[in-house]
Amino acid sequence: MLRKRLMTLIVLTGILQACSGSGDKGKPNATETEKSSANPTVITTKNILFFGTSLTAGYGLDPTEAYPALIQNRIDSLNLPYKVINGGLSGETSAGGKGRIDWLLKQKVDIFVLELGSNDGLRGVPVAVTTKNLQDIIDRVKAKYPEAKLVMAGMQMPPSMGKKYAADFKNMFPELAKKNNMSLIPFLLEKVGGVPKLNQADGIHPTAEGDKILAENVWKVLKPLL
Repeated sequence: MLRKRLMTLIVLTGILQACSGSGDKGKPNATETEKSSANPTVITTKNILFFGTSLTAGYGLDPTEAYPALIQNRIDSLNLPYKVINGGLSGETSAGGKGRIDWLLKQKVDIFVLELGSNDGLRGVPVAVTTKNLQDIIDRVKAKYPEAKLVMAGMQMPPSMGKKYAADFKNMFPELAKKNNMSLIPFLLEKVGGVPKLNQADGIHPTAEGDKILAENVWKVLKPLL
C-alpha cells in the first residue's frame, strides 16, 4: 500500500513539473530581455552646411536671427534629426570659398546649401570665373560626400551692373544646379531685395524681419530633402 502511494506521488509530481515547464514556452528569459533593452534604437543626427556670404552669416543681426538659425528652429520644432552649421563669412567671394571649403568638409555633410557669388557680382568678376569657382566647390563636396544632397541658392544683380552681365549672372545658378543635380532656390532674396523696410541702412543686408522671409524661401526647397 505504501509503495502504491509513493508511486502515485511521483507520477503527480512529474505531471506538475511538465505543466509548469510548458507554461514558460515562448517567454524570453532574463538574458534575452537584458540583450533587448541593451540595444535601443540609435538616431543619428545629420549635418546641414550653409556655405556662403554675409547673407548666410547674418551680417548686422544677432546670430539667432540669421536665416540658418531660423531653419534650425523649424527643424527642432518638428523633431527632425538635423544640425545646422552656419558656414557664412562676410565678404566671401567664390575664390575665397574655394580656399575655405576643405576645412569645413572635415565634418560630415549630409545636405550642402551653397550661397556664394553675390560678392563676385558686386565686384564685376567675370561670370565665367565665378562659374568655374562654384563648380570647383561643388566637385569637392561631391568627392568627399557623394551621398550628400546639394542645394543652390540663386542670386541676382541690379541692372546697373549691365544688362548682359546681370542676365548671365542670374542664369549661372540654375545652369549649375541643373548640371549638378542640385535643388534650386530661384532667388534667395525673393520678396526682400529692393524693399527698404526689410533691409538694413546699407540697402544690401536684410533686417531680422527680412531674414524671416529668407528662411521661408529656403525652407520651401529644403523641407522635401529632410
